[in-house]
Amino acid sequence: MNETVNLKTLIASDKPLTLAILAMGGQGGGVLADWIVALAEEQGWMAQSTSVPGVAQRTGATIYYIEMLPARDGVSPIFSLMPTPGDVDVVLAAELMEAGRSVLRGLVTPDKTVLIASTHRSFAVGEKEKPGDGIGDPTVVVGATDFAAKRTIVFDMDTLALKNGSVISASMFGALAAADVLPFSKDAFEATIRGGGKGIEASLKAFNAAFDRARARPRDEISASPPKRFDAMPETAGHPELDRLVHRLRAEFPEVALPLLFAGVKKLADFQDPAYAGEYLDRVGQLHALDRANGGEEKDYAFTVQSAKYVAVAMAYDDVIRVADLKTRGSRFDRVRKEVGVKQDQILYMTEYMHPRMEEVCGALPKGLGLWVEKRPKLFSWLDRRINKGRRVQTGTLFWFLTLYTLAALRRIRRGTLRHLRETEHLEAWLNAATPLLSRNYDLAVEVINNRRLVKGYSDTHARGLSKFDRVMSALMTLSDREDGAIWMKRLRQAALLDENGIALDGALKTVATL
Repeated sequence: MNETVNLKTLIASDKPLTLAILAMGGQGGGVLADWIVALAEEQGWMAQSTSVPGVAQRTGATIYYIEMLPARDGVSPIFSLMPTPGDVDVVLAAELMEAGRSVLRGLVTPDKTVLIASTHRSFAVGEKEKPGDGIGDPTVVVGATDFAAKRTIVFDMDTLALKNGSVISASMFGALAAADVLPFSKDAFEATIRGGGKGIEASLKAFNAAFDRARARPRDEISASPPKRFDAMPETAGHPELDRLVHRLRAEFPEVALPLLFAGVKKLADFQDPAYAGEYLDRVGQLHALDRANGGEEKDYAFTVQSAKYVAVAMAYDDVIRVADLKTRGSRFDRVRKEVGVKQDQILYMTEYMHPRMEEVCGALPKGLGLWVEKRPKLFSWLDRRINKGRRVQTGTLFWFLTLYTLAALRRIRRGTLRHLRETEHLEAWLNAATPLLSRNYDLAVEVINNRRLVKGYSDTHARGLSKFDRVMSALMTLSDREDGAIWMKRLRQAALLDENGIALDGALKTVATL
């Protein structure tokens, strides 16, 4: 029937056909295993499935293991409870890195195994905990599976399932049917889904879409990092003030900076208002004038481009007003309802975990009042003991929704808050450190602008990032007159992004101190 399984040999022997499924919670790995067992039994085969759960969500997937043999009169087969490395016919991985884990475990072998895997990512804890970009390189996994497996079917089965109103187990079942590794017809696969009794139409739709996709194009091309996408600038933004900003972009700035500038204008108009986005263009315009005066055209205006990005990031800081605004938007409720598959007749409740500190409360106050509270340590500590506690906030309830909605409405007075004052002061100090370098060490000036990447988030996350930023910038005096200053500044920033506690940064700073 196919190159992977010789059915005549299989049926004549006592060796079972073996399948391993690697799936995380919520991906329907148990449903997929049940479908495969039911399919085999409906076709007169004997089958057994077992499962070994992972340690925790995203630290290890559950492995479902299935063995099956044609039924024989008077013979009761003895099936294994666990897959044996080097002896698995089919591996189904519900996520790309789980496909990589299956290779490391020895479940995938080049002389035997057909690997069916989805290319989408559910990031592991080790990837998400990095202060910088800790995402693993997917091309390494793809290269390993190409070498390790006899045949691979890999494409984004999760997105395909979502588009068809189902979950990934249905699309993986369709890819398994298309692979021709089981001696059962497509009709038999579909009959198994119909026998499930729940979500039949959506599951069949996803099954058939995956079946057709696997037959037509079984492989997705995977790149190390997805291409950056920016919205094209429209001729009109539908608002007079925004239209004026778009026209100003085209008239005053180089083409190479327009995508980031347009993204910045959109971000800051959403963060505050169009006037605030205009202030952003004023500031970047001043930086671009300095860039042009110092030969920036020869460098493709790198200083202007990076300023367009990070000045927008700095001006759209995450304060309690912004957090409350984002958590009460109708678009967010709609997105979550879509992600979890909530039906029209169902009620959705979201529970947010919040841990406010007195620093955030003072930051949201008018600057005079905020400073008054901060200058009274006893009062500050007394208030902090009552505020600095973890809270589970249900944004679907009237009380908490109105509380956050009221906080979001404070954006009208944001420019007068203590947090805005401090963010503006920090922005000025950062740019004042970068601009004098343009005339004598252009590349270092660009790296100083890039250092703003270290400052992100709010609360403890923001405090840690700000501390790392200050430590990296402390090396500027040492590096400012060195030809390789830009290289060392970039190394310091990369070290700061390696771990949360800044251990790598400590070592890098010691090295710079010896230069």
